[in-house]
Amino acid sequence: MPEPRLAAGIWVAAYLRRLGLAGIPAYVTRHGDDTAGSVMVKCATLDGRAGLWVREWDFQTDRRQWRQLNDASEREIDAEIARNIARDPDLWVIEIESRDGRTLLDEDGLA
Repeated sequence: MPEPRLAAGIWVAAYLRRLGLAGIPAYVTRHGDDTAGSVMVKCATLDGRAGLWVREWDFQTDRRQWRQLNDASEREIDAEIARNIARDPDLWVIEIESRDGRTLLDEDGLA
């Protein structure tokens, strides 16, 4: 049976709330499709660098997992996000500001 999917807008709202409760500033920098949009998470470490996470299907576990796609300068990450937006107009982009790179994506409840 396929894994049930939560609408993107609901997942984003819950994720932003969870980040807020943890004291991690986060912003929606691109609003995608409320129902089926995919989500990218950029984590700016406030030193000119950033990480970029995406959810991908893991065929070994048969689940969608968060994977760090890139760790580079913020300029490079922003360019990569722009390329993805050009390919996927339904894409959501969330930007986090966290000096230690904490995204909460590896914590229970966000899979």
